[in-house]
Amino acid sequence: MPSITYSTIPLMTRAELATDQNAVYAIPLTAFRTWDALATNLPAAAAADDLGLVTGTLGTHGPNITAGDVKATSSTRYARCQVPLPVEYKAGGAVTVRAKAGMQTTVADTSCTIDFQVYRVARDTTVGADICATSATTINSLTFAEKEFTITPTTLGPGDLLDIRMAIIYVDGATGTAVTPTAAAVELLCDIRG
Repeated sequence: MPSITYSTIPLMTRAELATDQNAVYAIPLTAFRTWDALATNLPAAAAADDLGLVTGTLGTHGPNITAGDVKATSSTRYARCQVPLPVEYKAGGAVTVRAKAGMQTTVADTSCTIDFQVYRVARDTTVGADICATSATTINSLTFAEKEFTITPTTLGPGDLLDIRMAIIYVDGATGTAVTPTAAAVELLCDIRG
């Protein structure tokens, strides 16, 4: 029986792989929790300073995160989650948090914005400064739109844990139809290798 000779093919390291820019990683809305009590799920209806997680109807309406009906009020409501950068993330590469958001039923008569704070959590529980470089952005439209928030990636590497707080800030003086700010999706975009 003839002997079989296998050729040796050198394996590539991750650093040798081409970079794919802005790979999309969905953040499940169920990952968001009560911002100042992470052991607590978001309420089904927004209340006090907490956003609400609306289940939707299976096969009809998708889940969403909402500030609830905020007509004739002015305040800010929050939700928070922790998201790891993927193992294939290119250290120091671009990172963006993106939300698809808008208003249901009626726009606020003054303003409504969405904002994110993002912190890198060290393995000793310490955190640095907010690394989100984008200011609050309007969502005061009945047409849902992508809102992107640039994250300063200087110290970021694969597997780093990001602590993310979403805020919906609203000012409305009307007393008629419901004014319901809503985030339908939240994603992490980042440069990856492999």
